[in-house]
Amino acid sequence: MSPRELVGRVGFYVLIAVITAFMALPVLWLLLAPFDRTPTLTTSLPEWTWQNFAGLLDNPYALASLGNSVLLALGSMVVVTVLGALAAYALSRVRIPGRDGLLYALLLLSSIVTGTAAMVPIFLLMFELNLIDSQLGVVLVLSGGLLPAAIFILKDFMDATPRSYEESARVFGAGPLQILRDIVLPVVRPGIATIAVWTVVNVWGNFLTPFILLRSPDKSPAAVVLYTFYTEGGQADLGLISAFSLLYSIPVVAMYVFVNRRYGFRFHGGIKR
Repeated sequence: MSPRELVGRVGFYVLIAVITAFMALPVLWLLLAPFDRTPTLTTSLPEWTWQNFAGLLDNPYALASLGNSVLLALGSMVVVTVLGALAAYALSRVRIPGRDGLLYALLLLSSIVTGTAAMVPIFLLMFELNLIDSQLGVVLVLSGGLLPAAIFILKDFMDATPRSYEESARVFGAGPLQILRDIVLPVVRPGIATIAVWTVVNVWGNFLTPFILLRSPDKSPAAVVLYTFYTEGGQADLGLISAFSLLYSIPVVAMYVFVNRRYGFRFHGGIKR
C-alpha cells in the first residue's frame, strides 16, 4: 500500500470515527442524564440518583401515558397489518384496470397530504363521527395514514410468492382466506414483521394527531405527556424529560431487537420462483 493510499484510508477511518462519536453523544446523554441529580444539555458523568424516576411516579399521567401509547401502537399495528395484508393480497392476485396507477396515487397522496395540511378535514370528520377524545378515532386516523405505504410494501412480498403453492392448495379445496392464512402469510412473514414494527414506531412517536384529537389527559399517549414537562415559560425539566425519554424508548428498541433477530427486516421479499 502506497503512503497516499495509507493516508487516505486513515483519514476515512478518522472521519467515520468522528461521525460515529457525534451520533453516539445523544444516546450517551439519554443513558446518563436520567441518573444525574442536576442534568444539563452536556454529556458528563452523573451524580447518581433515582430522584428523576421518583418524580415520574409522582406524576399522575406519566406512567399511564406509556400504557396509552402501547394501546394506540398495538391497535394501529393490528389494523395496518391485517387490512394491509388483505388489500395487498387482493391487489397482487386480482387484475383490476388501473390497479398500479391507483396504488401509486394512494401512496403519493398519503405522502403529500400529511401533518398539519390534513388535520382540519380530519378533525371535522372525527367530530362528525363523534370520535373526538376517543382513542379509537386516533387509531383509525393513524392507521389510515400508514395503510397506503403498508399495502405498497406488502404487495411486493405477495407478488414474489409463487402461485403454484396456491394452486396446489386449491386442488385440495382450500378457500382464498385459508390460502392467505396457511400458504401466503408464512412466506411473507418477514414483510409482516417489518410493517408491524414500522407501524409501531410511527404511532409511538406521533404527537400531532393525539394532541389534537384527545382532550382527556388520562387518555394522552407518552408523546403528548412529554410535552407537559416544560414550564409555562418554556423551561425544560431535564430530569423528568431524560428519565421519561429513557423509559419511552425501551419498548421500541426491545421490539426492534426481538423482531430483527427473529425475522430480520426487508422491504421487498417473498421467495424466488
